[in-house]
Amino acid sequence: MSEGIEGKVVLITGGGVGLGAETARHLAARGARIAVAARRKDKLDAVVAEITKAGGKARAYPLDVTDKHQVKAVVDAAVADFGRLDVIVNNAGLMPIRPMIEVNTDEWDAMIDVNLKGVLYGIAAALPIFVAQDSGHVINISSVAGTKVFAPGGTVYSGTKFAVRAISEGLRQEIGGKIRVTSIEPGAVDSDLKYSTTSAARATVMDFYKIAIPAASVARAIAFAIEQPADVDINEIVLRPTAQEF
Repeated sequence: MSEGIEGKVVLITGGGVGLGAETARHLAARGARIAVAARRKDKLDAVVAEITKAGGKARAYPLDVTDKHQVKAVVDAAVADFGRLDVIVNNAGLMPIRPMIEVNTDEWDAMIDVNLKGVLYGIAAALPIFVAQDSGHVINISSVAGTKVFAPGGTVYSGTKFAVRAISEGLRQEIGGKIRVTSIEPGAVDSDLKYSTTSAARATVMDFYKIAIPAASVARAIAFAIEQPADVDINEIVLRPTAQEF
């Protein structure tokens, strides 16, 4: 895998809004060729239009990351359209904050399906391609809640993000060599994630996000990991607002 960002093909799940969309725009401005995938096609089309208007290259792919067959189809389509895949950013995520005593198993299932299985499906689809071309970079979006349990309210969310962090490290140990793995662990970031909460905790969540840093901050961290020489693997980046205590 070549050094730098220019010319690399990057697939970003959850790429229609927030962190995913900002990362797409930032990497495209650095010369990457971008594949954005998410459920809302209109949002994806807007991101692609913005990138292409600025002279970049991008394509949109409708995707539900909870469907492993869709994930594989999108990865394969991106490879067919761009000729290769250099980086996958497993970014799609949900964060419904709610005390466990309310036993909202539907939200638990949703977080496991999107935050955890969605990451695994992305890895499963991209890894054989990376192995075949002897290069590649898996970037998984975890959270500061994957380094310290966010409770009460975020226990299951933390569980999924701890798992993403563990899977990232295990994957690094297993594949190593020429395939890189990075876990990005942001704190409060201005994105749509905060709107996942519909419980009585919503007001608390929104108040917490008043100190949020812009999504561009995380996009730059992702770019930093990608642009390193091929023999440098940035495995973990934790970033948060300076004022954030958690």
